[in-house]
Amino acid sequence: MSQQSKSIYGGQAVIEGVMFAGRHVNVTAVRRKSDEIVYYEVPRTSRNWVQKLKKIPLVRGVVGILESSAKGSQHLNFSVEAYAEDETAEEEAKKTGAEPSKAEEPKKEEKSVWSLSMIVGVAVAGVISFILGKLVFTLVPAAVEQLLFGRYFENIVIHNLIEGAIKIAFLLTYLYIISLTPIIKRLFQYHGAEHKVISAYEAGEDLTVRNVQKYNTLHYRCGSSFIVLSVIVGVIVYSFFSWDTMWERISLRILLLPLVLGLSYEALRFTNSLRDTPVLRYLGYPGLWLQKLTTKEPTDEQVEVSIASFNRMRELDTQYAGETQALGRSVS
Repeated sequence: MSQQSKSIYGGQAVIEGVMFAGRHVNVTAVRRKSDEIVYYEVPRTSRNWVQKLKKIPLVRGVVGILESSAKGSQHLNFSVEAYAEDETAEEEAKKTGAEPSKAEEPKKEEKSVWSLSMIVGVAVAGVISFILGKLVFTLVPAAVEQLLFGRYFENIVIHNLIEGAIKIAFLLTYLYIISLTPIIKRLFQYHGAEHKVISAYEAGEDLTVRNVQKYNTLHYRCGSSFIVLSVIVGVIVYSFFSWDTMWERISLRILLLPLVLGLSYEALRFTNSLRDTPVLRYLGYPGLWLQKLTTKEPTDEQVEVSIASFNRMRELDTQYAGETQALGRSVS
């Protein structure tokens, strides 16, 4: 396999599509009701100080997570708007008795050239949503455990283990309930399609639907694995700190959250590096088990969209890399 083919890529499922993040560009491919595949392409830009932070252990995890939340929300918003347009067009067609028309070109063009203020607004909303969601997921189980078991014993480690069990129970219940809805089930199918494409690519396969479908929907680098690791790491970190009241406990969770996220990211990198090592590879299994809820077997049409997104990302990545090199030679 060439050096270029060893590049590490990631992505995420969106409504009726998949986003892949390259070195120079992020690309989302979405299948419209008309069966047309449309793209949303955003060059990756990052300030020098952000790039420096992403090289520092522990810090790079938090920075990477916030950056992914910001950029991912833009692509998710694109897919939601496309889906909403198709649903509205279908409803209008039912009312008038006309055939649903294809996606309107002006609207597609409008979304592909979002204004800077729109992009920043959606990115900020994505980061805020992630932070609020993480705070709720961190603080509610701590409060519930304190209310139910706080008076019965004082062993901090046991309290933390019970808190971790409550988090997992909340998470599994939430994922199971939302997976019953048709739109989330399809989202999880696209999640599986994303993993299959990455696995096929990393194995050096030609990216055809037939080849990609041979691979598993589970992948070590998935964000689902990160969630499980953050619970495990949290139990360990919180055990080094004591508290007397519920408010002290909650305050500690808030203050230690960046450390837990940073350590969880490093743990994810570590377990991923061991996935081909006998015995040690089992360290990543809890995350893979959770992915059995967050991924579903995709259809051939969904895999086709995932392949289209990945190929477009790779094509644009190559173009951007060539332009950058050419610019560097002209400047020198």
